[in-house]
Amino acid sequence: MAHEHKLEIFRGTLKFKSNTQKIWGVLIFLSIVTSVEVVLGIYKADLPSFFSDHILGMKVLNWIFIILTLVKAYYITWDFMHMRDETTGLKRAVVWTAIFLILYLVFILLQEGGYVFRVYDDGFIKRDF
Repeated sequence: MAHEHKLEIFRGTLKFKSNTQKIWGVLIFLSIVTSVEVVLGIYKADLPSFFSDHILGMKVLNWIFIILTLVKAYYITWDFMHMRDETTGLKRAVVWTAIFLILYLVFILLQEGGYVFRVYDDGFIKRDF
């Protein structure tokens, strides 16, 4: 089972790709993305001022971390959950639901985090639910 080959169409020609090749490809891709995140995290104080600019109330560097995390989550779902072999409808249902829920979680965390910061910063509650 570990040495099975998968038939793939690549630029109009049929090609066999082994599971070992796929595993190494996944390892290399996820290692590169994780390395970029680690390097940005280590050198964040020395980065150019562009990374400190704010877009939609958050630093560009934070957006980069969120986007890279979503890319890794999408790729893990795509490869390890074998979504590439499923029908288009199932792919969309799984991936778009996950992306929507992650973006919703990020929105809620930013809203509540900003509110809690303002309460501690100003010393009183501005809005009452």
